[in-house]
Amino acid sequence: MKILITMGVCLCVLSGCGISNIKIPTLYKVAIQQGNVITQEMVDKLKPGMTRRQVAFVMGEPVLRDPFDDTKWVYLYSIDVPGVFNQESRLVLSFDENDLLSVISGDYAPGAGTEAATASQDDSQT
Repeated sequence: MKILITMGVCLCVLSGCGISNIKIPTLYKVAIQQGNVITQEMVDKLKPGMTRRQVAFVMGEPVLRDPFDDTKWVYLYSIDVPGVFNQESRLVLSFDENDLLSVISGDYAPGAGTEAATASQDDSQT
Protein backbone atom coordinates (compact mmCIF):
# COMPACT_ATOMS: atom_id res chain seq x y z
CA MET A 1 0.00 0.00 0.00
CA LYS A 2 2.87 2.39 0.84
CA ILE A 3 4.39 1.69 -2.55
CA LEU A 4 1.13 2.57 -4.36
CA ILE A 5 0.75 5.83 -2.42
CA THR A 6 4.39 6.73 -3.05
CA MET A 7 4.04 6.01 -6.79
CA GLY A 8 0.80 8.06 -6.93
CA VAL A 9 2.44 11.04 -5.23
CA CYS A 10 5.48 10.79 -7.51
CA LEU A 11 3.26 10.69 -10.62
CA CYS A 12 1.33 13.75 -9.45
CA VAL A 13 4.53 15.67 -8.73
CA LEU A 14 6.16 14.67 -12.03
CA SER A 15 3.04 15.51 -14.06
CA GLY A 16 3.68 19.20 -13.30
CA CYS A 17 7.02 18.93 -15.09
CA GLY A 18 5.25 18.74 -18.48
CA ILE A 19 6.84 17.87 -21.77
CA SER A 20 6.55 21.46 -23.05
CA ASN A 21 10.13 22.22 -21.99
CA ILE A 22 11.51 19.49 -24.22
CA LYS A 23 12.40 20.79 -27.69
CA ILE A 24 11.50 18.30 -30.37
CA PRO A 25 13.13 18.97 -33.75
CA THR A 26 10.66 19.87 -36.49
CA LEU A 27 10.91 19.89 -40.25
CA TYR A 28 12.05 23.01 -42.09
CA LYS A 29 9.11 24.69 -43.80
CA VAL A 30 9.91 26.20 -47.17
CA ALA A 31 8.19 29.43 -48.20
CA ILE A 32 6.41 28.88 -51.51
CA GLN A 33 6.09 31.96 -53.73
CA GLN A 34 4.07 31.98 -56.93
CA GLY A 35 3.23 34.62 -59.51
CA ASN A 36 4.39 38.20 -59.92
CA VAL A 37 5.66 40.09 -56.90
CA ILE A 38 3.37 43.10 -56.48
CA THR A 39 4.43 46.04 -54.32
CA GLN A 40 2.66 49.31 -53.55
CA GLU A 41 5.61 51.22 -55.05
CA MET A 42 5.09 49.43 -58.38
CA VAL A 43 1.36 50.18 -58.37
CA ASP A 44 2.03 53.84 -57.50
CA LYS A 45 3.99 54.16 -60.75
CA LEU A 46 0.97 53.12 -62.82
CA LYS A 47 -1.00 55.97 -64.40
CA PRO A 48 -4.06 55.84 -66.64
CA GLY A 49 -3.03 56.36 -70.25
CA MET A 50 0.16 54.27 -70.06
CA THR A 51 0.86 51.93 -72.97
CA ARG A 52 1.12 48.17 -72.56
CA ARG A 53 4.92 48.36 -72.94
CA GLN A 54 5.16 50.96 -70.16
CA VAL A 55 2.97 48.83 -67.88
CA ALA A 56 5.06 45.72 -68.65
CA PHE A 57 8.22 47.71 -67.85
CA VAL A 58 6.86 48.68 -64.42
CA MET A 59 4.99 45.49 -63.47
CA GLY A 60 6.54 42.79 -65.62
CA GLU A 61 4.56 40.46 -67.86
CA PRO A 62 1.21 39.35 -66.39
CA VAL A 63 0.59 35.88 -65.04
CA LEU A 64 -2.76 35.56 -66.80
CA ARG A 65 -3.89 36.85 -70.16
CA ASP A 66 -7.38 35.95 -71.29
CA PRO A 67 -7.12 34.65 -74.87
CA PHE A 68 -10.71 35.78 -75.55
CA ASP A 69 -10.43 39.23 -73.90
CA ASP A 70 -7.07 40.85 -74.58
CA THR A 71 -8.05 44.03 -72.72
CA LYS A 72 -7.32 42.64 -69.22
CA TRP A 73 -4.06 41.68 -67.59
CA VAL A 74 -4.19 39.82 -64.28
CA TYR A 75 -1.28 39.84 -61.84
CA LEU A 76 -1.39 37.26 -59.06
CA TYR A 77 1.03 36.73 -56.20
CA SER A 78 0.88 34.27 -53.34
CA ILE A 79 3.29 33.29 -50.62
CA ASP A 80 2.67 30.34 -48.33
CA VAL A 81 4.78 29.40 -45.34
CA PRO A 82 3.13 26.20 -44.04
CA GLY A 83 1.88 26.56 -40.51
CA VAL A 84 2.91 30.23 -40.29
CA PHE A 85 0.97 32.38 -42.78
CA ASN A 86 -0.53 32.55 -46.24
CA GLN A 87 -0.88 35.76 -48.28
CA GLU A 88 -2.46 36.30 -51.69
CA SER A 89 -2.56 39.48 -53.78
CA ARG A 90 -4.39 40.26 -57.00
CA LEU A 91 -4.22 43.17 -59.43
CA VAL A 92 -6.30 43.52 -62.60
CA LEU A 93 -5.33 46.08 -65.24
CA SER A 94 -7.78 46.94 -68.02
CA PHE A 95 -6.87 48.57 -71.31
CA ASP A 96 -9.11 50.54 -73.67
CA GLU A 97 -9.45 50.12 -77.45
CA ASN A 98 -6.28 52.20 -78.01
CA ASP A 99 -4.22 49.81 -75.81
CA LEU A 100 -3.89 52.43 -73.07
CA LEU A 101 -4.29 51.64 -69.38
CA SER A 102 -7.76 52.68 -68.24
CA VAL A 103 -8.76 50.82 -65.03
CA ILE A 104 -6.69 49.52 -62.10
CA SER A 105 -8.50 47.23 -59.67
CA GLY A 106 -7.70 44.58 -57.10
CA ASP A 107 -5.96 44.50 -53.72
CA TYR A 108 -3.82 47.55 -54.44
CA ALA A 109 -4.82 51.11 -55.34
CA PRO A 110 -2.49 53.60 -57.00
CA GLY A 111 -1.45 56.38 -54.67
CA ALA A 112 -2.59 54.54 -51.52
CA GLY A 113 0.98 54.37 -50.20
CA THR A 114 1.65 57.98 -51.19
CA GLU A 115 -1.50 59.26 -49.47
CA ALA A 116 -0.63 57.42 -46.24
CA ALA A 117 2.92 58.81 -46.30
CA THR A 118 1.62 62.33 -46.95
CA ALA A 119 -0.91 62.04 -44.10
CA SER A 120 1.78 60.85 -41.68
CA GLN A 121 4.08 63.73 -42.73
CA ASP A 122 1.26 66.24 -42.21
CA ASP A 123 0.57 64.82 -38.73
CA SER A 124 4.22 65.03 -37.75
CA GLN A 125 4.55 68.65 -38.92
CA THR A 126 1.59 69.91 -36.86
